[in-house]
Amino acid sequence: MEQKIHQGRNVKRFREMLGIKQEALALDLGDDWNQKKISLLEQKEIIEDPLLQKISEVLKIPVEAFQNFDEEQAVNIISNTFNIEKDAFIGNSKPTFNINPMDEIKKLHEEKIALYERMLKEKDEMMERLEKLINK
Repeated sequence: MEQKIHQGRNVKRFREMLGIKQEALALDLGDDWNQKKISLLEQKEIIEDPLLQKISEVLKIPVEAFQNFDEEQAVNIISNTFNIEKDAFIGNSKPTFNINPMDEIKKLHEEKIALYERMLKEKDEMMERLEKLINK
């Protein structure tokens, strides 16, 4: 019996695993999105390819993960995205590693946020220095 893939539910699963709220995803998708539209989207069995592609880019998750989600398959897709398997097998025929692909994705998002905050701080410091120079 073939299992029916529910793309909206898969978007919800990955969004929740990343700790991203519906409002935040709506903000990333653009002005014509809001929390209610994300909620309705997550109820849709099939999501149009262009929209699925945009969600994929925003969440940094391969489109295939939304289209083919079952626990084992999704982990393989994400592992391959990060080359975890290839790196783990180099010079080690029986690797033992405890890498959770979702932790890797979360870490990437946290690094992006930290970089953004650092850039904002640097911008503020530069503005302060410019104001001091102007006022001299």
